[in-house]
Amino acid sequence: MSSGEIKVHVERHTQKDNFARAREVFESLGMTKTEDRNGVLFYMAIEDHKFSILGDKGIHEKCPKGFWDEIRNEVQDNFKAGKFVEGLCTGISKAGKALKEYFPHAPEQGNQLSDQISRS
Repeated sequence: MSSGEIKVHVERHTQKDNFARAREVFESLGMTKTEDRNGVLFYMAIEDHKFSILGDKGIHEKCPKGFWDEIRNEVQDNFKAGKFVEGLCTGISKAGKALKEYFPHAPEQGNQLSDQISRS
């Protein structure tokens, strides 16, 4: 377990750059308000075939160079092969392992964000 927070946000379409839109969603979901700044967002605009991963300051500073690119590439490879569930699960699992390593769960810590998938 980890004190980190992973969220998935799905929307049909965006006219914005996918990473810029992911940053907006990250803010609107309150993901910058976690105690350790260790939130991770998986953002998807389905009709546009757009996908981004955004890690907050705390987790981003601890991960090795290329960490997020590696996850993104693996998820995208799965998506291109039509393996959407597998791709997302792989990405979430890898991000979760990093969160567990760098931000282990303490018994007194509760869930800081909703576990629901976000949609717009």
